[in-house]
Formats: sequence, structure tokens, C-alpha cells
Amino acid sequence: MTKISSLTDTYTLSNGVKIPIVGFGTWQTPDGEVAKESVKSAIEAGYRHIDTAAAYGNEDSVGEGIKASGIKREDLFLTTKLWNDDHGYESTKKAMDKSLSELGVDYVDLYLIHWPNPVKFRDNWKEVNAETWRAMEELLKEGKTRAIGISNFRQHHMDELLKTAKVTPMVNQIFLNPSELQPEVVAYNDAHNILSEAYSPLGTGKIFEVSELKDMAAKCGKTVAQLVLRWSLQHGFLPLPKSVHADRIKENTDIFDFEVSDADMKTIDGLHGLAGEVQDPDKVDF
Repeated sequence: MTKISSLTDTYTLSNGVKIPIVGFGTWQTPDGEVAKESVKSAIEAGYRHIDTAAAYGNEDSVGEGIKASGIKREDLFLTTKLWNDDHGYESTKKAMDKSLSELGVDYVDLYLIHWPNPVKFRDNWKEVNAETWRAMEELLKEGKTRAIGISNFRQHHMDELLKTAKVTPMVNQIFLNPSELQPEVVAYNDAHNILSEAYSPLGTGKIFEVSELKDMAAKCGKTVAQLVLRWSLQHGFLPLPKSVHADRIKENTDIFDFEVSDADMKTIDGLHGLAGEVQDPDKVDF
């Protein structure tokens, strides 16, 4: 079992690459000084895994935050994602080069297809995903990324991809929190040695108002956020908490000196729907 005693403990992906067990998320973090400073604060707080995406519009500021931290590139695990408009073989290659340029790095550690079925390709998403994945496999071979994966994919999307893939995705980053456990997707990931990364691991703001969570957190002498991040790790997920406040960023790292009991794990698992549910990737309008 993976050690969960510090931010620098790692999961091992199917190709042997090690990935720190908690990542720092930057979705909805505004480009510019806010993104730069939050990434710098996260690295200072001990994070060694930063997650961004072309669609977030902040890759350049994330890159600046990494530079400002003074950390060596090889000591950091960096993820970005291919946006929906750029699916297809040639477009994927170009999009990767643009992301590398924005981030100011020679390679990323993980490159993900952000959504499986964008509006632009809804009529032929299967074929387009196959071509996109062929490009991803080449980017892996070329060393522009150390691992490749997917995001928001469900079983039927993965089944289709695996018909032509030479390399199985190493990661599936999905909406995963006490309100939305996505058991079928997680079971499929597990069966194919695909790591389940949890974006929005704290759900929406509503999660902080759930009385059961508040009671459990108080019992542990922890915040609701710390409790839920620990729950995520005990499930074997990789949570990607996001904040732009240095004190909260630091607070979210303080999750290694307690355990959530089996009974409390079960209670948290039963909170489905209390704080937001997953979007259907076949119906999103982007």
C-alpha cells in the first residue's frame, strides 16, 4: 500500500513514473499575480505536484510561479491538459508545444485529454479521440511528457480509446469527492491500472456546511477540508485541492497526522449529492 505520511510520498503510474500523492489545483485561479503567487506559496508549503490546463488560461503564470519558487524543474511534477478545440493528431501536437512555451518548460510530467466528447467533435468523437491519443503516444515517446492520461472519461469512452491505443492511459482525472464517488468509473480505472485523480476534491462550497463532516472534523481536531482530503487519500485517490490563500494552501497540507476511522469513511461515502454532482461528458456544451 502507498505510504500516506507526507506530500512527497508517491503513487507509481503504470509506466513506472512516480507522482506525488497530493497535487495543487489551479482551476479557476485567475491568470497573473494571483496564479503566480498561489503556485509559489504551494511550493513553499511543500507541494511538489502542480496541476493546470490550457483551458484555465493561466499556464504562463503557473510557469512564472514555478520559476519564482526557485525549485529545480526535476523536483516538480507538472500536469497540463489538451483543450477540446485542439483534438486531432496535428492539433494535439501543436497544442502541446504551445503549452510548453506558455509554461516555460521543456516537458510536462503528465498530459491529459481534458474531455472525451467535446461539442466540436460530437459526431465523430471516437475517431478523433483515437487520432488525439496517437499524438499523445508520440509526445510520450518524444519526451515532451513523461506520462499520458485522460480526464472526465467514462467507461464507454475508455473502451473506445483502448480499441486502438498502444499505451493504456496512466491517469483518469475526474470529479471525485464525498458528494460524487463515481464508483463505476473508479472500478474501471482500478481494473486497468489507471490512477484516479480527484479534481474538486472538496466539492463545491456546500461541502463545508454538511453537519456530519463538521462533527467528524471537530472530533479529529481538523478542518472539514483536511478531513475530506485525508478521506480521499485513504480511498487511494489523488486529490488536487485548490486555493489562492497562502494560509489555506498551507492548512490543506496538514493531513498526515491522523486517520479517518472505518466508520467515518463509510459515513462520508454515504453523502452522495449533498454538494454537487458530476457533469455528463456527453452533454457538456463546450
